[in-house]
Amino acid sequence: MEIPVFNCKNGDDVLKAVKDYNISFIQFWFVDILGTLKSFQITPSELEAAFEEGMGFDGSSILGFTRIHESDMVAYPDPTTFQICSWRPLERPVARVFCDVKTPDGSPYEADSRYVLKKVLDKAAQKGYKYYVGPELEFFLFASPNSPDTLDPGGYFDAPPLDLANDVRRDIIFNLQAMGIPVEYSHHEVAPSQHEIDLRYQEGLIMADVAMTYKVVVKEVARKHGCYATFMPKPLFGENGSGMHVHQSLFKNGKNAFFDAGDPHHLSAEGKSYIAGLLGHAKEITAITNQWVNSYKRLVPGYEAPCYIAWAQRNRSALVRVPMYKPGKEAATRIEYRCPDPAANPYLAFAVMLAAGLDGIEKATTLRDAVEDDIFEMSPAECESRGIDSLPGSLYESAMALDSSALMKEVLGDHLHTNLVANKVMEWDDYRTQVTDYEIDRYLPIL
Repeated sequence: MEIPVFNCKNGDDVLKAVKDYNISFIQFWFVDILGTLKSFQITPSELEAAFEEGMGFDGSSILGFTRIHESDMVAYPDPTTFQICSWRPLERPVARVFCDVKTPDGSPYEADSRYVLKKVLDKAAQKGYKYYVGPELEFFLFASPNSPDTLDPGGYFDAPPLDLANDVRRDIIFNLQAMGIPVEYSHHEVAPSQHEIDLRYQEGLIMADVAMTYKVVVKEVARKHGCYATFMPKPLFGENGSGMHVHQSLFKNGKNAFFDAGDPHHLSAEGKSYIAGLLGHAKEITAITNQWVNSYKRLVPGYEAPCYIAWAQRNRSALVRVPMYKPGKEAATRIEYRCPDPAANPYLAFAVMLAAGLDGIEKATTLRDAVEDDIFEMSPAECESRGIDSLPGSLYESAMALDSSALMKEVLGDHLHTNLVANKVMEWDDYRTQVTDYEIDRYLPIL
């Protein structure tokens, strides 16, 4: 059976597709506050009622959702996200649909990551903007989840025999395409056993759903090939970590709002202020875009991961890069935010980046000059003299910056903001009290 790509507009379209293709189960997908996928399955006989009334579940069992005495939550399926799961057996197909989480009275639940992104997208829409994103999610393929044993010695753009995962990437792409997800290209990345598959840009909410689907497909296809895929930011010491560079742009009245033909950088005033907003709020949003202790092992000089708050066109040591303009490609004008990693919650990551950029536009924030010199080669004194600040150096610093941010409290809401800060401080405390092999090897023989 060839997998159809659906374009359902409402519940009736989904019910017809389920009947026509003899779909056995429908997976209801949503995420917790950290972006961990949650799912439960229903049979087709329950689907019509689910569109009308939603499906209830215990929110107190989901990280960061509710307390035990107010635990009832309801998942409402979004019919536009209905697709057959390409990695499942096709004799009796299984489909998935993303859900919006609501309270029993039908109100959107404030800690639902999808709702948080929708709110910021609505704010952009009220100003006439459509938000487009194109994330580059890198990943590693290891022999098992128990140890980071690499499968090949390949490097950037290497081909077989150095790249031994061509077949895995090919099958991932076929599975993504079968679910209606356009893929632009794929390649071996810099580190051994590291890979990247680039997705064609989409509107913000669609792309957040796509990013979640991408991660599931990558892991499932890797498992079928007898290996393990991980989006851990820095699994190998001394090698590049995995990033999620996020290309983003705003369109207004069908035209790219970031483009200005008369500007030396081909950037409009809106585009410059958007970048200024991102840079100005960079420290506050890093706990969202880089939300794990391990994320900060990647954000260090020397491994192509940006840790300096600056922007440029050619310089990949800067936090924001503006890809060079090509004549006739005005629609492709965009900015690339380079610090996020693929272990982030994509809904919240997109939401806070957009909110930071919009804040820059609202305040007409002035953008500093571009920094085209290699910042990795600058001394701390030179960075200070040029006004180049650094991202937080640890999860704790990021959590404190998030905690003190008025903008992030507004974007995330009090409940989600409080829970995220508390979760990150707890993770940091758990990490900093560990005694590691490094400490035993270094100190035990001499102290």
